[in-house]
Amino acid sequence: MWSDMLGNVIGLIALALGWRRSILTWPAQLLSGLILVGAYASAHLAGGVGKQLLVIGVAAWGWWQWNRGRQQAQDGSIAVRFATWRERGALAGGALLGTLAVGGLFTLFPSLSWSPWADAYIFVGTLVAMVAQARGLVEFWFAWLLVDLVGVPLAFSSGLAFSGLVYVVYFALVLWGMRDWWLRSRTPVLEGAPA
Repeated sequence: MWSDMLGNVIGLIALALGWRRSILTWPAQLLSGLILVGAYASAHLAGGVGKQLLVIGVAAWGWWQWNRGRQQAQDGSIAVRFATWRERGALAGGALLGTLAVGGLFTLFPSLSWSPWADAYIFVGTLVAMVAQARGLVEFWFAWLLVDLVGVPLAFSSGLAFSGLVYVVYFALVLWGMRDWWLRSRTPVLEGAPA
């Protein structure tokens, strides 16, 4: 499907921009989400459609967050950090409760998804990843890795081969991006430099 291919290529660009901590990651995610809504709707994956609608909404919020400029590093990019244990607990708890709620909904209404629990996991995991990204948390990369572990086989089994291949590329980019954000979060502030 052309919409699957185009939306995922733009999604890859958005991920690369996120790795570079460029604010352009958010409009790219918005555009990718808009295109992928059509691809997932044609494959009858309500969770995928919902995920992309969520991507659109959270991308708008993330764009606003990064535009506020509170999280700027000295080089003008977005400052990144590790989440506190409390933030990690909130992200993990939200992921668990959200997956149970969405999976339960998909189970009650089987016409929404042929794979309710995997679809719910991807839907909620995407939300968790994007919220963590908007907050500049290194854990956003871990959340994407966990989404990819389920997303790759689901995409291939749903007939969205290009999405499956792109998720494999995402996996490599996520590892690269995680390393970069990890190192940047560990960079000490020089004495006398503004924090």
